[in-house]
Amino acid sequence: MANQTKVVIIGAGPAGLTAAYLLSKKKVPVTVLEADPEYVGGISRTAKYKGFHFDIGGHRFFSKSKEVEDFWTEILPDDMLERPRSSRIFYNGQFFAYPLKGTEALMKLGPIEAALCIASYARARAFPNPSPRNFEEWVTNQFGERLFRIFFKTYTEKVWGMPCTEISADWAAQRIKGLSLSTAIKNALIPAKPKSKQDVIKTLIDAFRYPRKGPGMLWEECAKKTIALGGKIEMGEKVVHCAYDAKTKQWTVTSEKDGKRTTVLAEHVISSAPLRELAHSLEPKMSDTAMHAADSLKYRDFLTVMLILKDRDLFDDNWIYIHDPKVKVGRVQNFKSWSPEMVPDPTKCCYGLEYFCFEGDGLWTSSDADLVELAKKELEQIGLGTAAEVLDGCVVRQKKAYPVYDDDYAKHVDVVRAELDARFPTLHPVGRNGMHKYNNQDHAMMTAMLTVENILADKRAFDVWQVNQDAEYHESGKAGAESGAGGLRQVPTKAAAPRDASTSG
Repeated sequence: MANQTKVVIIGAGPAGLTAAYLLSKKKVPVTVLEADPEYVGGISRTAKYKGFHFDIGGHRFFSKSKEVEDFWTEILPDDMLERPRSSRIFYNGQFFAYPLKGTEALMKLGPIEAALCIASYARARAFPNPSPRNFEEWVTNQFGERLFRIFFKTYTEKVWGMPCTEISADWAAQRIKGLSLSTAIKNALIPAKPKSKQDVIKTLIDAFRYPRKGPGMLWEECAKKTIALGGKIEMGEKVVHCAYDAKTKQWTVTSEKDGKRTTVLAEHVISSAPLRELAHSLEPKMSDTAMHAADSLKYRDFLTVMLILKDRDLFDDNWIYIHDPKVKVGRVQNFKSWSPEMVPDPTKCCYGLEYFCFEGDGLWTSSDADLVELAKKELEQIGLGTAAEVLDGCVVRQKKAYPVYDDDYAKHVDVVRAELDARFPTLHPVGRNGMHKYNNQDHAMMTAMLTVENILADKRAFDVWQVNQDAEYHESGKAGAESGAGGLRQVPTKAAAPRDASTSG
């Protein structure tokens, strides 16, 4: 006989566990089905190796949403550290503040390169592209070709796996902030001081909260609290079939573990599973048009190579963006800078070298041993340690880390969403992969919070698809300053055709 519950939740990531906890607090029966046999938290989990703790992707706990900040405090009232925010860019053997500071950038580039950058900037401003369609054209218009190639091209292409000429200018306009070359030149020649404190606009956040043992600590505790409230969390259960009966308005959700299948009956399904995978599990089957749209959705994957070294205090940033085109690594995390408790031996440090890739490509399919050797070599190339200093290492692979925003992704999502809304009224996609939206952790949580409100009210009072983040969300503003869903965020999309206006995601 099948198990019964009010709500089945697919996935125990931030969105799924937020929904599970809030529903359990309201005495709503909940069953969470998580495919991973060991970890909760999804991409926000904490991976572990010989006592070392790893943050997969890096997670600053900072939100403008009061509801989200309050949720974190409720789950971990005594284990959230206040940590300094620090990120830099590595280019040509030098470190540059991030977000970029124009004067510093010009000075560190040296007089010759700075002069060439200024000349390139002047040329771009004198003869701008009148209709920039893509990322490269927009950034070149604003800063000149040389600064584009130094500070924007390499990292952007590493992350997204697509040329800058195929990323929308709209996304660039929202995302590139904090570097005004004309102001930098003026300040370099005539340093200006603010007339008063009121003239200084402090927008950058300089601190954030962070669980002592990494982000997974919070989600592990959230899972425990959910279970204590009566919710069920089933690990290692991969959902393979979701059947909806329109007459009874009931779901039959089938999951598989170790070759054995289990079914759960429910009135609602909350899904943070990738939208493409969810579409294939549904019954009645979706139309050919919707299935084609779902199958057209793509994902960017990445892997992190963890290297353990003797600590020589080489840097204390949370992470460093690597803009050197001679290496494949895109970013280097310093886990001790997130929290000293991530590293069990104070004489050691642990770095995470992040490589953006597609599942199945050469990087993804490389052996762990080869990836560790690559990371050791590249760590030495960028001057953050030597291969001989590396004491140990391991690899963590993360599938479907980022939804890919090609030219038709928004259209495909709209097609899938429209059919889900029309045929499956009690199915609720949430989170980054569940909605194929480039959400951060707190926005994934907000989609869950509003979904819970809709289920409790038994109507779609909130349009959960409107939850997303503005361009500078994690660089500016005050924590907990806003209530409710945030604004829409620009994301990298394929450049529009020459005669079309660029569109945002």
